[in-house]
Amino acid sequence: MAKLKRIKISDYFCYLIVGAVMIGSFIVAQTGNLPRSYSNLLVQVAYSIILAVSLNLVVGFLGELSLGHAGFMCVGAYMGSYLAMQLSAVVDNKLIVLIVSMLAGGLLAAFFGLLVGLPALRLKGDYLAIVTLAFGEIVRTIFKNMSVFGKAMGLSTQSIKYDTRQDTSLYLVSFATVLVVLFLVQNLVRSKHGRAITAIRDNEIAAKAMGINVTFYKLFVFVIAAFFAGMAGVIYGHYTTPVLYSFFSYNYSIEILVMVVLGGMASINGSIIAAALITFINFQLQSHLSGDLAALKYLIYALILIVLVIFNNAPKLAPIKDKVSPKAMFEKIRAHKRKPGDIRGDKSDWRVIPTKIRMDEVLSVDLQQGNDYTPDKPNKGGN
Repeated sequence: MAKLKRIKISDYFCYLIVGAVMIGSFIVAQTGNLPRSYSNLLVQVAYSIILAVSLNLVVGFLGELSLGHAGFMCVGAYMGSYLAMQLSAVVDNKLIVLIVSMLAGGLLAAFFGLLVGLPALRLKGDYLAIVTLAFGEIVRTIFKNMSVFGKAMGLSTQSIKYDTRQDTSLYLVSFATVLVVLFLVQNLVRSKHGRAITAIRDNEIAAKAMGINVTFYKLFVFVIAAFFAGMAGVIYGHYTTPVLYSFFSYNYSIEILVMVVLGGMASINGSIIAAALITFINFQLQSHLSGDLAALKYLIYALILIVLVIFNNAPKLAPIKDKVSPKAMFEKIRAHKRKPGDIRGDKSDWRVIPTKIRMDEVLSVDLQQGNDYTPDKPNKGGN
């Protein structure tokens, strides 16, 4: 009889976090105790998680540096929201309009990712970062000067904007989208394609020697990340109005990259926590610093990030970090609840290890086969 595979909580930790926030916020909203500001914050956290996880595919798992992720979000926000505005005149159901526009915005962003990736992924390191940075600046400048998208005044999305005071479905759909993105990304990473992607990151020459199509996988990851960024842009377009080109600047691409680096390269759980943390910090700074104090926002934000990065990476702080980490605290709780009788179920227990000889048997070895062994008598003469 085949043994059941042991379920690891760490494999589903991200789903538990997102699901708990989703269910908890919904219950609070139904009681009428969820402020409008926190409804807005939940939407911001949702699309920030999508952006961080998708960029982690490129930076963390593939090992390529991209600074144009906000450009793909810009494509989804403008073009996906514009399509949603046209659909809303025909379709009355706002949920259907949102889902269709998310798919359309993601596909359009993926198309731009394909166009940029074909020539850009032949470059490496700083050169690739410069090209992707230039793409982000070019895209937002083009939308800024197109009259159909409102030029510098921005695209007015008032007809499709969700009122977070009365309609709670936007952040619910946003978090449902987060769950779908996490499911797709985790299954991709754990598949043979994910192993090929990480092999390219570790050693591209060795990956080529093993027969991995490096160009295909680089382009594949770039397109998938652009698709998810486009979906996040559509959520942003339904969340705010107008959609302004200034939001998708170089600084926002750096902010998404900071989420990835702070959470840990190739760590999906880390990207979720870092995206939520940085979004919350920005929200609090914007809420409490106004007027003349608004100039201090970026200074305080930078200091907080410096402290977090040092705490996360300084070798001398590693023991403290290990003690306060969720994994260590969970292990302490688990060890405290463990009983002495539970050790018998341990796989490393010698009673369950198959051996040819019982461990409690007394063994004897004949040093001279066929003859009785007599120990040498000590020589009294000392010779």
